[in-house]
Parts: sequence; C-alpha cells; structure tokens
Amino acid sequence: MSEDGDFREVFPSLSKELEERTTKTLKIDGVRTMAEETGSTRNKETFTPDVVDYIRRCDTVSQALEIVDFLVKQNEISPSQAREIKGQLKADGLRSFGSKKEKDHYLHHGIGEE
Repeated sequence: MSEDGDFREVFPSLSKELEERTTKTLKIDGVRTMAEETGSTRNKETFTPDVVDYIRRCDTVSQALEIVDFLVKQNEISPSQAREIKGQLKADGLRSFGSKKEKDHYLHHGIGEE
C-alpha cells in the first residue's frame, strides 16, 4: 500500500478535508515569545513580575509602550530589550505576549499558572 493509501486509512476524515480543500483554520493569537527563559527560574515565594507580566495587564499597545519606557528608565530592562519588545508589539500586537491578566489574577490562579 502507498503512503497516500496508508494516510487515507489511518486518517479518513483529514484525508477527505485535504482532498476537498475544506480544511478549517484557526487563528492562534496568544504566542508568548518574550521572557520565557525567566519563567522556570522564578522563586515562587519571592515572585516579582517581569515586563511581560506588566504588558499582559495592558488594554492597549500605547499602555504597553508606556510600561516598556518606564522599565527602561528604571533600569529593569535594557534599551535593546525595549526595542525587541516594541518591535513585537508593533508587528504581532499586544496579545502576542499572552492572554490578558485581569485584576487579582494571582489570587485566583496562583503564581506558577498562566
């Protein structure tokens, strides 16, 4: 049996969708690309929010840009990090850093949870 035949046998519905070009698409808009490296090294007893945690509380890109500028002035992030973050905000949008964190997020979800 050919690879196509094997595929059709194992995945009949998917095969039909692909052949008929009726495959459904789903937009994913919550890809977090910044500050992933700090997530595993956080001490849960002394948690301090990072720039992404602050950005995820913003309602607009302009609010997020204001946060980034403030953190640069406070020397909490470097100018090069700020440029990278601003680039991501402009290219991919506010929610590219993750879903919005509402008020009392950590009270309801804990520190280690998204």
